[in-house]
Amino acid sequence: MYSAEKILILDLLKILHKHTDEDHRLAQKEIREILKTEYNTTVSRKTVKNNIEKLIRYSERADANEILYRTKTRKIKTKDSNKEDELEVLSDFGYVHDFTYGELRLIIDSILFSKQIPSRQRKELIEKLENLSSKHFNSRINHIRTASSNGPVNHELFNNIEILDEAITHSKKVSFRYNKYTVDEKSNLVLQSQTNRDGEAREYTINPYQMVATNGRYYLICNNDRYDTISHYRVDRITNLKILSETRKPMREVKGLEHGLDLSKHMEEHIYMFTGESTSVRLRFHKNFLNEFIDWFGTENISFSDHAEEEVTARVTVNEIAMRKWALQYALHVRVLSPASLVDEIKADIDQARENYQ
Repeated sequence: MYSAEKILILDLLKILHKHTDEDHRLAQKEIREILKTEYNTTVSRKTVKNNIEKLIRYSERADANEILYRTKTRKIKTKDSNKEDELEVLSDFGYVHDFTYGELRLIIDSILFSKQIPSRQRKELIEKLENLSSKHFNSRINHIRTASSNGPVNHELFNNIEILDEAITHSKKVSFRYNKYTVDEKSNLVLQSQTNRDGEAREYTINPYQMVATNGRYYLICNNDRYDTISHYRVDRITNLKILSETRKPMREVKGLEHGLDLSKHMEEHIYMFTGESTSVRLRFHKNFLNEFIDWFGTENISFSDHAEEEVTARVTVNEIAMRKWALQYALHVRVLSPASLVDEIKADIDQARENYQ
């Protein structure tokens, strides 16, 4: 059974964690007031002092959070004479949290920008992250509100991430159903399993290699066991996920992964996560568009030529289907020069788009 003293030291640690940080400190008097109002505990100044000193000694360990304090000098009269002695007093205590405000905001923003996490789960996650810091951080983000998720939500997302992580760690195959959006007879948007020729829900057997987060979504980089090429699946569209007993197919047996997965290169080439081979593409655009271009393709996988005063030609290795979609998105700013087959496909797409508005 825990003694009152052991419970007190834990309460003191909670108070420092909740109420203080490097910029917001508490004096012993304030700590005693919090103990009384929030914990219904009344203790002497000396008891608080002794327990905080224990916490400070513990915080000197490499694996412990640092507890900050300031040293003040107080003059006191001795019992045996009228002389005054100087006594060092510890005050202004603060707790050094694992994450800075900036780091927590970065993590929280990534949750807010995620398109696949339901609003309720976003709120729960943010509240847990807030509790990693002091109350002063909480008060600084009260103005944040998240937009409601659009369309139907797959509540298996977090469970899917855990299962896939376990399967990847232990090199196991998985099976699942993959879903697509459709509109039902009441004109409601719903998620529906892909079906086979008999109209039954299709079961996918997959060799998982890596999960990535891009464009606000989680994707699984993998191989469909029926083929020898790379596949990508949206994790939020996966249901009925199970780990199989079979060992997954080695990467060396998958086209494009013979030498392993270069994730940075793979992501630069697959900007929309389409499946298929990459090809070298030449395109020309105004220099004012260069920042946008770099945001999409990075700086490692590109080269430039035909430098003019206002325009420049770039060469990038990219998934051809993705480049076809990307070129249409930025058709007002970019002109694809090669390969010729891709140029012809984009021209046909533009003609088709024009017909849609006639």
